[in-house]
Amino acid sequence: MEYSGETIKQRRKELGVTQQTLSLLAGVGINTLVAIEREKMSVSLSTLKKVLDRLGLELKLEIKK
Repeated sequence: MEYSGETIKQRRKELGVTQQTLSLLAGVGINTLVAIEREKMSVSLSTLKKVLDRLGLELKLEIKK
């Protein structure tokens, strides 16, 4: 699964939310959130969705070309 950690980080900053606050709001660990933003780990779809939901973002699927 591909996602943009940079997009997640930018949106969080646009909203003025710290990593600590977002991790609490999304119910994920701070280390998990940092790793998501840095794209340094595989993350489950449910974990990623929790973060995206809190940021008002969504994941879209597309048919491969």
